[in-house]
Amino acid sequence: MRNPLTEFKAFLLRGNLVDLAVAIVIGLAFVALVGALVKDIITPIIAAIAGKHDFSALSFTIHKSRFLYGDFINAIITFISVAAAVFFFIVKPLTARSRKEPTPDPSIKKCPECLSDIPAEARRCAFCTSEVPIPAAAGG
Repeated sequence: MRNPLTEFKAFLLRGNLVDLAVAIVIGLAFVALVGALVKDIITPIIAAIAGKHDFSALSFTIHKSRFLYGDFINAIITFISVAAAVFFFIVKPLTARSRKEPTPDPSIKKCPECLSDIPAEARRCAFCTSEVPIPAAAGG
């Protein structure tokens, strides 16, 4: 019978759990960074254009119920900023790196007539039935 503390330690140190914890901590730090960017740079730029420095004070009242739509505007600005930062600093670089041209398969070549993929040793295209020259290196 295994010791429960040993099992608990194994659970905590399992790779994917540690990776998840690191991702959450990095994500929270990233959100704090982008939140500061919105609060300290983007909101004052918008305030210089629109004339309002803090949107959180914007509200209206209907039948003694107060609606704080300024907080919602701040949340929208923060969300768009976080989404843009994630897209431009994480998604775009990763997709650009993964878009490398695939290495050509040496066992396949293109038919010169119909451009279909055919076996490299083929003498006739299975799609258009045209004769396909064998490269000199193949020794045909």
